[in-house]
Amino acid sequence: MAKNKVRRVLLKLSGESIGNGKVGIDTKTVKRIAHEIKVAHDSGIEIAIVIGGGNFFRGEELFHAGIDRSRGDYMGMLGTVINCIALQDFLEQNSVCTRVQTAIQMGQIAEPYIPQKAVRHIEKGRVVIFGAGAGLPYFSTDTVSIQRSLELHCDEVIMGKNGVDGVYSADPKADQNAKFFSVLTYQEALVDDLKVMDASALSLARDNDVTLRVFGLNVEGNVAKALLGEDIGTIVSNS
Repeated sequence: MAKNKVRRVLLKLSGESIGNGKVGIDTKTVKRIAHEIKVAHDSGIEIAIVIGGGNFFRGEELFHAGIDRSRGDYMGMLGTVINCIALQDFLEQNSVCTRVQTAIQMGQIAEPYIPQKAVRHIEKGRVVIFGAGAGLPYFSTDTVSIQRSLELHCDEVIMGKNGVDGVYSADPKADQNAKFFSVLTYQEALVDDLKVMDASALSLARDNDVTLRVFGLNVEGNVAKALLGEDIGTIVSNS
């Protein structure tokens, strides 16, 4: 398929970003994110979004607390859908037409995930929000964000991080000597275990030559800047 003439981007939002680091939904943060998505959308950017559910449930954490891992992951998937509906509501309030598609069928609140239908929605100017991860346990929403971007032929995946403005050699909050990377290869990220995203997602992105931008979500205006392709954060690629 020929490269899209219109910039098409997949935005990965963590559940922590929706909750602003707390349990539940931080409506002030979601309103800001929705407004910045609208700015980019009104500029003609085609946008798809994958949202995590860590502000409600994490399957791995529930597993360590005694819940079966598969059931814990399904609980996390339901949390992602709650976040999708919240973001959809604030986008619609900003006059941005949206569709939520989920990997687990929930006919009363969302469409099932159908790649070609998602592409058609995007081509018609709608923002498509993907929930319920891959619909399968043991798969992170990081991996799903790369997979969805490949199926939708996105030009770039952008990932908002809470508390940091990009990728560092160590946690900059704990190590004042941590080095900031403006550019990084997938191989370096994997070998040095830099925690950009989980290893499965990094490997999938590397093997399919995906361009990933990691940026600070806490700074007002950064979501719009990243969607528009401005040079912020860290670029991760094969070159």
